Amino acid sequence: MCRFEPVLHGRNREQDQVERLIAAARDGAGGALVLRGGPGIGKTALLEWAAELPVGRVLRGSGVEFEAELPFAGLSQLLRPVLDRLDRLPGAQRAALAAAFGLAQGESADRLLVGFGVLSLLAEAADDGPLLCLIDDAHWLDAVSADALLFAARRLSGEGVALLFATRDGGFAAPGLPELRLSGLGPVDAARLLDPELDPVVRYRVLAEAEGNPLALLELPKVGDQAAGRPLPERLQAAFSGQVAGLPATTRAVLLVAAAEDTGDLAVVLPASRGTADDLRPAEAAGLLEVVGTRLQFKHPLVRTAVYHGAAYSDRLAAHRALAAVLTTSDSADRRAWHLAAAATGPDDEVAAALEDTARQARDRNGYGAAAAAYERAAQLSQTPADQARRLLLAAENGMQAGTPANAVTLAERAAALVPEPDFLAQVGWVEGRAWFWQGNYQTAYDLLTAAAGFSDDPGPILLQAVHPAWYLGEPVLSECLDQLAKLDDPLARFQVASVRGRPAFVGGMPDAAPRDLVQICGLGFVSGQDAEAYELTSALVGRCRAEGLVGLLPTLLFFQAEAEFFHGRHRDADISAAEGLDVARDGGQPLWISQLSALRAVLAAVAGASEDCRSLAAEALAAAAPSCEPAGHTWAQWALALLDLGEGRPEAAVPRLLSLQDDPYAHQVAAYRCVPDLVEAAVRAGSPAVSLDRFTEFVERVQQPWATALLLRCQALLGGDEQLFQHSLALPARPFEQARTELLYGEWLRRARRKAEARTVLQRALEVFDRLDAHPWAARTRTELAATGLPTSEPVASAVASLTPQELQIARLAAQGLSNKDIAAQLFLSPKTVAYHLYKAYPKLGVTARSDLPPTFRAIMN
Repeated sequence: MCRFEPVLHGRNREQDQVERLIAAARDGAGGALVLRGGPGIGKTALLEWAAELPVGRVLRGSGVEFEAELPFAGLSQLLRPVLDRLDRLPGAQRAALAAAFGLAQGESADRLLVGFGVLSLLAEAADDGPLLCLIDDAHWLDAVSADALLFAARRLSGEGVALLFATRDGGFAAPGLPELRLSGLGPVDAARLLDPELDPVVRYRVLAEAEGNPLALLELPKVGDQAAGRPLPERLQAAFSGQVAGLPATTRAVLLVAAAEDTGDLAVVLPASRGTADDLRPAEAAGLLEVVGTRLQFKHPLVRTAVYHGAAYSDRLAAHRALAAVLTTSDSADRRAWHLAAAATGPDDEVAAALEDTARQARDRNGYGAAAAAYERAAQLSQTPADQARRLLLAAENGMQAGTPANAVTLAERAAALVPEPDFLAQVGWVEGRAWFWQGNYQTAYDLLTAAAGFSDDPGPILLQAVHPAWYLGEPVLSECLDQLAKLDDPLARFQVASVRGRPAFVGGMPDAAPRDLVQICGLGFVSGQDAEAYELTSALVGRCRAEGLVGLLPTLLFFQAEAEFFHGRHRDADISAAEGLDVARDGGQPLWISQLSALRAVLAAVAGASEDCRSLAAEALAAAAPSCEPAGHTWAQWALALLDLGEGRPEAAVPRLLSLQDDPYAHQVAAYRCVPDLVEAAVRAGSPAVSLDRFTEFVERVQQPWATALLLRCQALLGGDEQLFQHSLALPARPFEQARTELLYGEWLRRARRKAEARTVLQRALEVFDRLDAHPWAARTRTELAATGLPTSEPVASAVASLTPQELQIARLAAQGLSNKDIAAQLFLSPKTVAYHLYKAYPKLGVTARSDLPPTFRAIMN
């Protein structure tokens, strides 16, 4: 029987939900659940009860208030028992986790890669049967552990793993995970917890004050009215404080050191407190703690809090100094540094240096959040303004890597106020400008970066970064930035300028360059109309990011890859790329790419006629923006909504959306000028063809691409009604979707000219492409035109591929190419079980029963 069984009275609803989660893991699925509620409400009791349910293996972890700054402390506690499976992970994930746990030296890795590694390790640990992970006090988890566990929890499907978190209100934000809010027990169940011999007056008082809180019902009878009127957690803490006060002095001394320590390790606690195991007996007898093996565990976190905050300030400092004195081994250097910091009462360069060492080690283990915290505390303990400023800026840089740009801004501003020297201000502007950019505040980012360039002896790298916010701000800021870039003797700067103002030679062939340095070239390739070259470089960089574990770059690159695939008429491929990129962007908290990728997927949904998907994706794209700033995906989202209007026969609604993109600050953006052919079509169909082609003509002349010329000719044909222009357009090499649209428009023109036989030939070619691309609104319109020529057509048989989700299609394709589940998992940052799960779901949709059936099936479908 669970030792918390009495506290579970009245928790049938909560127990049922936990049982369903664990049953799903037993059935080979997976999932996560967050138990949320105040102190003493019964979260830990539910965890203990869950541990006794029929399940394969149970892993336990817990956040501890005094180790919230130690990198990977929570993960280490949870996953140490299964680290023997580490060698089964793909190379990049294995290296990232080995570095995180201090098992090997490694280069700095992407923080998202650690999350993927945790997911893979949990999946490997569940190979022998279902796995239950219990994480108590999740609100006190260190940041990197929380991020990694949440990342894994959101991706559990088909793993046979259940994650159960317990957390207090107001902490451990877990977007995307189901939550179960624990409230107080009802009157009948609350009364059952009280001693039947309790004085009726006390019984009435406790029932009224406890508000159904199980811990309060058990503990408040032990105290009088001295805490009346205070919040319930304070009354509970007062109850425990009273019990602690009655213990012998030697016992209180051991408890204080244990409360200040984070692991409960008696080999540390007893020497530091100069106590013995016998000193623990009075506290054990009072039910305040228990000893399990060689570790001390407090009955409840409020007991720890009562012990620590009930002690005198000088005694708390002495406890931390004593702990630092016994933590002398190399693997406890982090803890020693933080205890020394906790004992410091003023600036102390020696302790600051120790914390800086801790920060460097945390950074090397990819614990950027912990590194930022250590650098910030080191700055507080620094004696000179220069050291304070340097460490604050290091804290800001690591905060950026940790995905907390708002805090990075605060830290950078504090650093700038301490050392107003030009060289240092250039460094501050570089960090702070990027932090503002990633928050979507493009004007502030641009102002800071250009100011930093003015302070710097080497402004080139800063100006190359400044072009990012300038791009979203548009004119005249973009021209100002390009003018400054034109003065640099730098090949990338020359390419940036020429991409917007000319037609540069593509400079993608830089094999030794890091992927991060080549990303801009991919995006600018579309600006200069070099779509094929941009796609080739982007695909190569995506491959490198998968092999090297550069997960954070994937959303950027997958957007460019999807963009190229869409322009080339490979709509399914584009949706696969965009969907994967969007998942990673959401997990990594990248609002810019959430906006861009959502908007691009909205365009694809509009082309397919999926109106609800289009609107919801466009809404997500337009919501991902900083206050008073346009979202990064604005132009793509407006294009998507206009395409939806156009496809559903509302051209008059499409025109103002598309016209709004033709003026600054949007006119230079890729989606803004590539939507001009849609604007022309919508305007002609709406009866208002007064549309200028000047900007689009300039673009076509600049890029000198046949597909672009074909689109310009189509626009001119629509505006002037010249048949020869339609024919010239169709004679040029073009992309499948756009070629078919030109054929549809020409077919409509031919039918109106009563040349039905010629119209049928052109329209039938268009219909074949629209059906193949699942461009349903355009296919429906083409069928209507064919029927008007006297040639009705039947609806196409639904493609098997159309029933697959983007991830199912992506995995099935790779499997059809002969890749094993493990190879696919490594490439897509999934676990082999997840791959198998998606294949299992894809087989019946494709009408196959085995992996060997996939290659011929895909050949038949795709041909």
